[in-house]
Amino acid sequence: MKRVALALMLLAAQPVLADSNLPPAYWANRQLPDARQEARAQALMGELRCLVCQGQSIADSDAELAGDMRDLVRRRIAAGEKPSAIRGWLIQRYGTWISYKPTDEPGAWPLWLAPLALLLIGSWFVRRRVHLKPKS
Repeated sequence: MKRVALALMLLAAQPVLADSNLPPAYWANRQLPDARQEARAQALMGELRCLVCQGQSIADSDAELAGDMRDLVRRRIAAGEKPSAIRGWLIQRYGTWISYKPTDEPGAWPLWLAPLALLLIGSWFVRRRVHLKPKS
């Protein structure tokens, strides 16, 4: 019985061990001194999805990984790299899912065509249901 209780306590303590003791990355919560570079970094960070939270951008997320990604974006922008190049590198590394901006590659075509298809199907249903009779 004591062994079972000890095993349950160890299992319950595992999430506590998952927290990092490392300090946040330098540029994770600091702004760049150049206002134009910071504006570009903020715009890009708003378009990138947090890999941990999945429903937030890295600009809005408090996850440690999002802080690391904010640091990476700010460092690269401060080094003179263009936001499109940074987004391309992140998409290459993490896949198209990381970007809130849809791409034009063939795998994303259903995302572009679905609204049009739904609109056509909906108008077809409305046309079938609504019968306009001519006045005699």
